[in-house]
Amino acid sequence: MNPTSKTLALFGGTFDPVHFGHLRMALELKQSLGFDEMRLLPSHQPAHRAAPGVTAGRRRDMLALALQDCPQLVLDARELQRAGPTYTVDTLEELRSELGDEVSISFCMGMDSLLGLPGWHRWQRLLQLAHLVVVARPGWEVPTAGEVAELLAAQGGSLADIQRQPAGRILLQELSLLPISATDIRTQIKGGRSPQFLLPERVLDYIQTHRLYQSTES
Repeated sequence: MNPTSKTLALFGGTFDPVHFGHLRMALELKQSLGFDEMRLLPSHQPAHRAAPGVTAGRRRDMLALALQDCPQLVLDARELQRAGPTYTVDTLEELRSELGDEVSISFCMGMDSLLGLPGWHRWQRLLQLAHLVVVARPGWEVPTAGEVAELLAAQGGSLADIQRQPAGRILLQELSLLPISATDIRTQIKGGRSPQFLLPERVLDYIQTHRLYQSTES
């Protein structure tokens, strides 16, 4: 099979706020797997977790500031323009319609997300539209039984598969992850402590200017 015309990766999240852990992981995935393009995809209202602490517009602005000096990472804000819960399958169907059948699309997720995949909306459709790149996180093990284990056995793949095929494979990837938490950053700010050096200075300035994650945030 010939190589695909392009390899595109998507790195989703609430980015509430975006921090160096998010940015380093996305950049390392792009570089280690050789994707032609890596898009960061902020979610409007994730279906499987609590609503973000600040508005979609604020999170988009912070992510745009964070990416100003990194042309290897691109902001894709399409999910922020939708009302209601955000479903990955809808985004992948939209992208596949835009890009056609020849582009390789990879959706990046953590091992925790993979283990919960059977609870996702129309999850069986995901691998018809894209590959799944699963980042190994400390403390998580590859399942040996159940639906996810069967999926890995049937559709586990390699980097070569991602480069040759537009969709359909699961690739497990180990990275040197930075132990930074958006929840911890929000807690520090609410408690009057500084999260400096955990996130880009431009993002921290934006948070302080708009008094985000405080009881008086605007």
